[in-house]
Amino acid sequence: MRTEKIKDEIRSLELSEKLLLVEDIWDSIAFSNSVIPMPMWQKQELDRRYNEYKKGKLELHDWEEVHKKLRQKYK
Repeated sequence: MRTEKIKDEIRSLELSEKLLLVEDIWDSIAFSNSVIPMPMWQKQELDRRYNEYKKGKLELHDWEEVHKKLRQKYK
């Protein structure tokens, strides 16, 4: 099925059907165990941050506190 035809079919669905379709798509991606390629720059940045974390050089923040501050900032 061509992409445009699929998009047309999706547009005709009810919201609840679209949500179920999205769930099915995510499940199929997870089930396939596909490895999503990571750009080298992103891997290097994650490695750098992890090394800083192991050395105790990062200031860590509680997730709940970060969430609270973001909610206050974007009210």
